[in-house]
Amino acid sequence: MSSAHTWGILRLYAPLVRVPSGSGPWSFTATSAFLAAPQRPTLDLENSQKALGELVRRHLAAFGPSSVADIAQFALVQQARVKPVLRAMPDAVEQWEGPGSKLLYDLAGAGLPGEDVAAPPRLMAMWDNALLAHKDRDRLIPPEYRKLVIRSNGDLLATLLVDGRVAGVWRPVEAGIEATAFHRLPDDAWAGLAQEAERLLTLLADRDRHPYRRYDRWWKQLPGAETRVLPG
Repeated sequence: MSSAHTWGILRLYAPLVRVPSGSGPWSFTATSAFLAAPQRPTLDLENSQKALGELVRRHLAAFGPSSVADIAQFALVQQARVKPVLRAMPDAVEQWEGPGSKLLYDLAGAGLPGEDVAAPPRLMAMWDNALLAHKDRDRLIPPEYRKLVIRSNGDLLATLLVDGRVAGVWRPVEAGIEATAFHRLPDDAWAGLAQEAERLLTLLADRDRHPYRRYDRWWKQLPGAETRVLPG
């Protein structure tokens, strides 16, 4: 067995903690630094359930309203573990009736935006939790686009969000941000995406402009109703 293979097994199963390597921002690199965990992890069911309660609160704060299935999907636990957590915090959460009379939970007092409140256009990063945090991803990803943005190995491409729904994909190119829409978008949506692109390029000014370049191969297989380089 090669040393590289041995280290790969250790990274998966040994109690290691990844640490900054001093070689710049974390990104997709072949070199990573690890240290032995200061204390070997142990299974503490009581504290584990308390920690799950905090995770449920954080999930709802970021992504609510959510169903029990959504929360379980995000936390990677069985739904049977989520239900008693919600029952134990009746004053902290409130219930809503979702589509199809599905029971949804949210933090008490969080409220819901009115139906006339517009969702601004957004550039969503690869593997963005907003698109991964729910069991039913159709609420954000139209079914006809699911296979376009979620690839065969589980990679979730960087997406355009228009009216709160995935409308295409984007990637950095030399001239700016290349945005490919799967259907025709109105001018105001393109204007909002251009503003997003300006802010993103400012963020990337001192960083790797194309951290997703290894995934460019997927773009050869994507249909597109319209492609623009933003801002422009």
